[in-house]
Order: sequence, then structure tokens, then C-alpha cells
Amino acid sequence: MRRFLATAAVMAFTVAGATACGDDEEGGGGADCSSDAAPKLVKVRFADGKVTPNGDRVAVEKCQEVQFIVAADEEGEIHIHSDPEHELEYGEGEEEFPPLKFDRPGVITVESHDLEQVIVQLEVE
Repeated sequence: MRRFLATAAVMAFTVAGATACGDDEEGGGGADCSSDAAPKLVKVRFADGKVTPNGDRVAVEKCQEVQFIVAADEEGEIHIHSDPEHELEYGEGEEEFPPLKFDRPGVITVESHDLEQVIVQLEVE
């Protein structure tokens, strides 16, 4: 119940309608989703039951590539509350994930359900 309430609270503050765009074959943006901006790297570190960053806002241009790089002392999962939602499963060590693009302005919450903690909020402009 506690996890449900925490998730519901996070979702209540997330701007509705923020979506990830992509085409099924490439996993990137479709023809109408392009940006000249350099990819945004989001480095996440899990150590001793804590995560950094911790709730930071990260400005992202519409359709800019966002690449997550995760370093962790044990396996886990990151949940990206976009539409469609993304779950990034990572193992112990460092792992780079394929870039994602988001095509609608708004705030996208990225969290660890295991820690019940917001990692970053992507502010898509």
C-alpha cells in the first residue's frame, strides 16, 4: 500500500501527456522527432542503498536524445514514467542504455521503485 501511495503521489505531480517517441525498428525518434541538440547524458549511481542524483530536474529539448548510464553495486531497475513507459534493468557494474527521445513538452519522472525514490525529472521543453 505504501509503494502504491508513493507511486500515486509521484504520478500526480507528473505532467500528463509527456510521451516517448520512437519507431519500433530503431527504438529512436520517428521522422517527425528530430533535434540538433547534443545527446543529454544522465549518469545514475546506486551504492549502499542510495542513488544519485536524487530528484534533480534535468532540462531536455523536445526530441533530444537522452542516454542513461547506470553504475550500480547490485542489480535493479529504473522506471521512466513516459508514454510508453520504459523500464531499464541493470546489473552490477556500469551499463549504458540506448538513447531515448521524448516528443511532448512536460515533466517525465524517472524513479527507482526498489528505493521508492525519484532519481531525476526530465523537463522536456
